[in-house]
Amino acid sequence: MSIEVLINAGAGEIRVALVADGKLQELSFERTIGVEEGARGCHSLVGDVILGRVQRVMAGMQAAFVDIGLERAGFLALREARSLAKTFTDTSTISDCVREGDAVLVQVIKDPINDKGARLSAGITLPGRMLVMTPGHPGLAISRRIEDEASRVSLAALGEKLLNQDQLIPNTGFIFRTAALGASLEELTQDAVMLADNWRSIEDKRKTAKPPATLYHDLGPIERTLRDMVRGDVTAVLIDDAAAANAARAYCRRAMPSAEAHIQLVNVSAFESLEDEIAALAHAKVDLLSGAWITIETTEALTAIDVNSGRFTQSGGLAETSLAVNLEAATEIGRQIRLRGIGGLIVVDFIHLSSDPAPVLAALEKSLSFDRAPVQISPMSEFGIVAITRKRVREPLARLTSAGCPSCHGTGRALTPQSVALNILRQVEREARAAPGREILAEAAPDVAAWLDAHLDEITPELARRGAGRVRFAAGRFAREAFDVRPI
Repeated sequence: MSIEVLINAGAGEIRVALVADGKLQELSFERTIGVEEGARGCHSLVGDVILGRVQRVMAGMQAAFVDIGLERAGFLALREARSLAKTFTDTSTISDCVREGDAVLVQVIKDPINDKGARLSAGITLPGRMLVMTPGHPGLAISRRIEDEASRVSLAALGEKLLNQDQLIPNTGFIFRTAALGASLEELTQDAVMLADNWRSIEDKRKTAKPPATLYHDLGPIERTLRDMVRGDVTAVLIDDAAAANAARAYCRRAMPSAEAHIQLVNVSAFESLEDEIAALAHAKVDLLSGAWITIETTEALTAIDVNSGRFTQSGGLAETSLAVNLEAATEIGRQIRLRGIGGLIVVDFIHLSSDPAPVLAALEKSLSFDRAPVQISPMSEFGIVAITRKRVREPLARLTSAGCPSCHGTGRALTPQSVALNILRQVEREARAAPGREILAEAAPDVAAWLDAHLDEITPELARRGAGRVRFAAGRFAREAFDVRPI
């Protein structure tokens, strides 16, 4: 199987895709312009370690709200606060863990979503390439994705030797990631020492910091992608920006030398062949190869997925048709959930089956097994309904790119000014490559042009570095999603 990681480092956004045998399997993006607005889906805070101040302790919710320097306070639930209690038992309450006014060291485990603040934990974890360090929580654990018993026994033995190494932090544990498979004790020790140095830096900063203060940032999107996505089965990492490629190579030399050979700088957008498929993720309807389709609609409470046979018919009759469509849909549903970033409760309405639903559930389980977010699947009900729960790890793609609109062809959604502006910046880069040295005029709807003008100080140097040094933005008589970019 050919597996490639594609990194499109544009002027306003870094997009990452994992493609297996030419098919898009994972997609994420992190915006680099307008992050001061706290816009949804911009700079990810997950992994940041912050010295915060407890604002309120809510006994009724068994949770506390912590000022971490954002517009909305972070949410610290009892389960995530238990390490702050002197002695935690089954009868402990949030008041045993924190009091109003306390300065507490917390880590962001979920970015702010909609009107909800960031989700926090007092149990700090520092991820490395092969290990995750757990300060204050001694012991060893092994990723559940490592299922081979012999491998688990071997890693446990290495872990016992690792804990006896010098230069590490006392009273600290480690979790073995899948990348630890096949690693030597020397390689694991190198990873552990780096994490220990990070923790010492956090403790040193904490001594003089005044809350709220961020003491540690996780890696940037390029380095984080290499750390978390590039494994032994990845055949190439394609990056379309020289500075990003240099940063990737520097990180590899520092943390994962064997991966540097996979990095390739390409002179066209790494996402050139994916743009149409990514654009289709904004649509509710997903066509299947057989002629059947699924529709995906997200509400505040849940996401509903409906399976429809369309024009497809199997020669064997209704029962065979229903099974064939359900199997095809089950395989695609897991991929769509990952790509769209759908979390929470998901309800799938399969076509009613007169036969055993086990093959459909097995196909759905296999499709979801590639997901790095925790997922649970219910049995199929007598009505053909399957419920899925998936941990929310980011804002769904539909909410990141769209907003309510009274004139959007009946969909109720339209692209946000920021999303349209980022599309324009990508088109500007393409035009600059096609017509080097020419001035480029970009005309857009007034609210989109206003967003671009408001961020010129960030946009201009990024475009200039990518060969688009002469760009002018203007408001025109365009609908929100329409624009015109051309050399003049």
